Amino acid sequence: MATRQQLNPPPLRKITDFKSKLTGGGARSNLFEVVLSFPDIAPADTNVLDKARFLVKGANLPASNVAALDVAFRGRILKVAGDRSFESWTITVINDTDFAIRSAMENWMNKINKVSDNTGETDPTAYTADAFVYQLDRDGSTLRAYHFYDVFPTSIGAITLDYGTSTIQEFTAEFQVLWWEAMKGDSPSAGGQDIN
Repeated sequence: MATRQQLNPPPLRKITDFKSKLTGGGARSNLFEVVLSFPDIAPADTNVLDKARFLVKGANLPASNVAALDVAFRGRILKVAGDRSFESWTITVINDTDFAIRSAMENWMNKINKVSDNTGETDPTAYTADAFVYQLDRDGSTLRAYHFYDVFPTSIGAITLDYGTSTIQEFTAEFQVLWWEAMKGDSPSAGGQDIN
């Protein structure tokens, strides 16, 4: 049975109350850094690794999913927690004229499955690597870090060529993720809990 407090919401608050709850002015979607690594079978030089920290212009913080299982009982359905699943992780990369990041990813995918003859590495420990996303504060410190374990690319997006377009090329890359962990950063504004 609902209590009186549940039936009557608390009084509306002022904008100053809202402002006091918005720690650090809110996290900004454009303040982030992605750090990629590549497996030993498809190593990338330091130039590629350094460029990726600047040229990965879009990414996401991972979704968290636990499936619900339906258990039938006498005409009713009981929902119980099922297994966790991890969605694929997609990044958007600015392509520069040396194609450094794109060619490194194409090489990585080719080691997994060769374009010429459908052969490739079969040991997952050999073709996976880790990746990181850092949500940054406005002073450059880290609010939260996400560590993606054992990722590998399954799709490198097309780049459209068009006489009528004069923009800098971009492409997407989709990675499969074994699992991820989240860690509190070193920013004075950082909060939350480590998830591992």
